[in-house]
Amino acid sequence: MFTYMKQKPGFYKQVFFLAAPIVLQNLITSALGMADTFMVGMLGEVPMAAVTLANIPLFVVQLFIFGVQSGSSVLNSQYWGRQELESINRVLGVALWVVVLVSSLFAAVLLVCPVEFLSLFGNEPEVIELAAQYGSIAGLSYVCSAFTMMYVAAYRSMERPQLGMYILVASMTLNTFLNWVFIFGKLGAPALGVRGAALATLIARMMEVVIVVVHMVRNRFFRVRLRLLLRPGMDMFRRFLRYGSLVVFNETTWGLGSSIFPTIMGHMAGSTEILAAYTVAGNIDKICMVVSFGLGSTAAIIIGREVGAGRPQQVRQTGAVMCTLALLCGTGIGLLLFLFARLIAPAWVFPLFKMSARSASIAVMMMTVQAAVRPLRDFNGVAITGVLRGGGDVRMATIIDTAPQWLIAIPAAVLLGSVLKLDILWVYLSMTLENIVKFVLGLRRIRSDNWIRDLTRA
Repeated sequence: MFTYMKQKPGFYKQVFFLAAPIVLQNLITSALGMADTFMVGMLGEVPMAAVTLANIPLFVVQLFIFGVQSGSSVLNSQYWGRQELESINRVLGVALWVVVLVSSLFAAVLLVCPVEFLSLFGNEPEVIELAAQYGSIAGLSYVCSAFTMMYVAAYRSMERPQLGMYILVASMTLNTFLNWVFIFGKLGAPALGVRGAALATLIARMMEVVIVVVHMVRNRFFRVRLRLLLRPGMDMFRRFLRYGSLVVFNETTWGLGSSIFPTIMGHMAGSTEILAAYTVAGNIDKICMVVSFGLGSTAAIIIGREVGAGRPQQVRQTGAVMCTLALLCGTGIGLLLFLFARLIAPAWVFPLFKMSARSASIAVMMMTVQAAVRPLRDFNGVAITGVLRGGGDVRMATIIDTAPQWLIAIPAAVLLGSVLKLDILWVYLSMTLENIVKFVLGLRRIRSDNWIRDLTRA
């Protein structure tokens, strides 16, 4: 039954050495994100809710940047399979133009009218005011992050994932240290509270840009050609718009949809406690996602390379293996998360965040639901972002990823939370409905074998 899991010698070693740096990078990033949340949480539930509120639109920007990153990676992986380094330079140029312009626009909005903009996502003036202080500064950091992520994505597509790990580990370590300095006023610095957290993030992201520029100048593996970055050519713009824009649309639309859920929570009775619980549970969830993200990125790299090299049979086998690994890992992680939510978090984690009994109870519920759907979410993540996108089936991947969210999960959450005014339990359960539908659709698509497309030759 599982004979397809027997691969050529060295396959699983390759998967490990590609996935491990990506997993470690995201694990450290998520863990340090928890540290950020812990430090802000020490100021109280209102500051923590404010950071959560400010991160709703910033999350959409982040998803847009990730969409461009993923879209460029689809093309870059296939160009790498054909060893066309000049084309990779051009794809990088297109990606940089797009993300820097869009992230700069969002940063400008948060600088000019932060209170008015963030009032769209919450209804408590105290929370909105603090959120504006955070967002007006943190928004600038995404311009820097956009630049870094595009360069890291290009390198990752060429089977060099270590660079991103080194950069982000250094950045997040600096971010955490500066959080301690600026939030609490250590080493002679003023105690800036949530503004300090935003300032720390901005400085850390600026350091990332410096590292990337130095690496661009000094590395010999991949020569960056400034001429191609500044003028990538209309043919590559059209190719990116044709294929990469679908991925950008996918991630942005999914991000907008995801931002609706905390927006609904922000308008519910007891929204401060709910958002505080959502922040803690969300950070735990990000840690649980690092394995599937690593497997998905690895699948996209290997499958994209094999498509570009013209080996469709190996593409199909790799897709089946990576999806199976995702299910197995998701099952194990889901079990660990359930035990953590029930036994460890109430006794050791929630007291650190000074959470009320109500917030703690909601957080336990959220993590329990996350544990139950973990296998499906991990499968969906690898199948959509790794297998289908890497195989060039970006249109169907977009449909499978966005349609269940917008047609099922969001209407259900709006109905239960905003119209019927039901408890947060029912709202949160409705958010998970999309994972069941995605699993069915994704499994059927991959088993059809109609998802392999060479985008570099189209």
